[in-house]
Amino acid sequence: MLGGCLGEEGAAVRLTLGYANFFVSDYARALAFFRDRLGLKPLTEDAGFGYASFDTGQASMAFAVAGEGQAALVGRHTGIGLMAEDIHAAYEEMRAAGVAFEQPPTKQPWGGVLALFKDPDGNVFYLDQAGAH
Repeated sequence: MLGGCLGEEGAAVRLTLGYANFFVSDYARALAFFRDRLGLKPLTEDAGFGYASFDTGQASMAFAVAGEGQAALVGRHTGIGLMAEDIHAAYEEMRAAGVAFEQPPTKQPWGGVLALFKDPDGNVFYLDQAGAH
């Protein structure tokens, strides 16, 4: 149970999301997309290991180059959401930078506004603004 695991002597241990990883096929292309097009600040860059992580606030987001037998992990819906203070401005800025969107900002039943975009490998991400109009 996330956020309520029992540690030593029955005390609750608080767990928080530290990072979210997804897989890509080309390190340099992915790094350029997330660093240069989305403007995310790299925390680690290791081309030899095929891994880069980015500062996204409270939790980091990272990609790893898919190894042998992992090709099916590339080009999927990630379930990873990036939050924007102004989703419409972020959407226009990202589109101008060449980011491909599957869905423009759309009002959601839960009260927020959500858009879907793809990285160069076809991995799908959320662009989200909670409580937006």
